[in-house]
Amino acid sequence: MYPELNNLLNTTPDRAEQGKLTLLCDAKTDGSFLVHHFLSFYLKANCKVCFVALVQSFSHYNIVGRKLGVSLTAARECGQLVFLEGLKSSVDVFFRAQAEPHPLQFLREADVGNLQPLYEFIREALKPMEDGQAAWRYPVLLVDDLSVLLSLGLGAVAVLDFMHYCRVAVCWEQKGNIVALVHDSGDAEDEENDILLNGLSHQSHLILRAEGLATGFCRDVHGQLKILWRTPSQPAAQRDRSLTYQYKIQDKSVSFFAKGMSPAVL
Repeated sequence: MYPELNNLLNTTPDRAEQGKLTLLCDAKTDGSFLVHHFLSFYLKANCKVCFVALVQSFSHYNIVGRKLGVSLTAARECGQLVFLEGLKSSVDVFFRAQAEPHPLQFLREADVGNLQPLYEFIREALKPMEDGQAAWRYPVLLVDDLSVLLSLGLGAVAVLDFMHYCRVAVCWEQKGNIVALVHDSGDAEDEENDILLNGLSHQSHLILRAEGLATGFCRDVHGQLKILWRTPSQPAAQRDRSLTYQYKIQDKSVSFFAKGMSPAVL
């Protein structure tokens, strides 16, 4: 995890809030560093994590995780991490017989909008232990990224319904957290992506939006991060608070600074 980002969010693994939906968004840049942050954050917080990874392989996340001080291999072996590798699983769906419905079964079904097997997989992965003794603090669902589901033929309404059921199971019933990444293509004609992004934005308690610089590439400033804290149950005038920082991604950390305050220009 990135300590500077924790400072901006005023949180630590020891005192993270529960029952929250965090929306990660990237526009004209790569926001995957936010996914890596929250993955390592919740593993260090001793939470039970179900990671639906639809973009990269397990080895990729594990390599980055080691730089941030966590071992995904060790977490998976001890049962703390349940990892669904979308790239590898999609091959199993098409070319291997399945005794039970696969979480990504919708890839080969006529009813493309059926995400129930994926929901059941997540619910089973994060269900409380039967003996009542919780080995982990609380459950966390992490999805990277939901936009891939749209690319695979699912509609925005189906994905929003899926996320609603996940919120009920994880955030409300078990007081856990959900973190999901959605890519903002910036295409005005991509109505499905806009519906998904706007729908999740209204439900989220925290929105982190990584954007590329309007001036283009810069060696010392890689983009800007907008942080929006929301309380969905409150009137709009009372519920929103936002901050904007620029950032530079380094090998094992990310530096944040106010606009125009990069060490390279001071």
